[in-house]
Amino acid sequence: MGYRVVIAGATGNVGREMLNILAEREFPIDEIVALASRKSIGTEVSFGDKTLKTKDLDTFDFTGWDMALFAVGSDATKTYAPKAAASGCVVIDNSSLYRYDPDVPLVVPEVNAEAVDGYKKKMIIANPNCSTAQMVVALKPLHDRARIKRVVVSTYQSVSGAGKEGIDELWNQTKGLYVPGQEVAPSKFTKQIAFNVIPHIDVFLDDGSTKEEWKMVAETKKILDKSIKVTATCVRVPVFVGHSESINIETEDFLDEHEARDILREAPGILVVDKRENGGYITPIECVGEYATYISRIRQDSTIDNGLNLWCVSDNLRKGAALNAVQIAETLGKRCLKKG
Repeated sequence: MGYRVVIAGATGNVGREMLNILAEREFPIDEIVALASRKSIGTEVSFGDKTLKTKDLDTFDFTGWDMALFAVGSDATKTYAPKAAASGCVVIDNSSLYRYDPDVPLVVPEVNAEAVDGYKKKMIIANPNCSTAQMVVALKPLHDRARIKRVVVSTYQSVSGAGKEGIDELWNQTKGLYVPGQEVAPSKFTKQIAFNVIPHIDVFLDDGSTKEEWKMVAETKKILDKSIKVTATCVRVPVFVGHSESINIETEDFLDEHEARDILREAPGILVVDKRENGGYITPIECVGEYATYISRIRQDSTIDNGLNLWCVSDNLRKGAALNAVQIAETLGKRCLKKG
């Protein structure tokens, strides 16, 4: 016996990935419906070997549906998630709206699967920010072994994190630079993204950090351990898909790089590719379409007593969004709903 599943925002990049991953992972489904805004009603989307026509999110009745995976942004989520939850349908939300609500679990299944059990307070489970999700997958097994005190992370985030508009802007600007008179001015981003990097994601806060950087701090504390100190610099780079992170870790107990490598190799959701030779590491283009969070460049930081450096790469549309949402659905089913 399977579940009745709703995909809200099925025509967007993340919504389409949710449908793909549900099919790939053979999630137990009896019935599935794809929802979209009124302007996209009737748009066809793929679910395995089936084609679904989107229905109207605004008029949809969630009564009798088991779970709804939301990929519609905070404004629409604010309107429709409570409606779904009140109908008895558990919402798994990809927006930032509920991430910091103490009554809403913020879940990365490899890290804090047990947090799913708290879904009943609001019938909502939050999916973390894409950059946080892959980082905490890497941190969790090391934290269990040596207790992480402090993390310094610099991110290299692809334009797909800004949605279709971000992808289009990189593509059009790149083409425009080669055709005189067809240059494309920045619109989605604050400066030219083609052949450039921009140390600015989301809005600036009073302390000089950006909201993206603040998210990584707050979400790591909620998901992993509130005592961990985190400082982040988040940068947009001219890559279509795949977020990369340079992570410096300080632990309470000494952790040798060789042991760290072995721990990460055995950890769920991680693939270690770490050879000290040309090409012996993973780059964003190689992680596209993959489930894993890839770890490379594991090495001791000799400037502090208990320090490690590593390089972390993942498909942000998958582990950073759609895959994590589906994994939450799988965890919810196994731990709580138990129908499939």
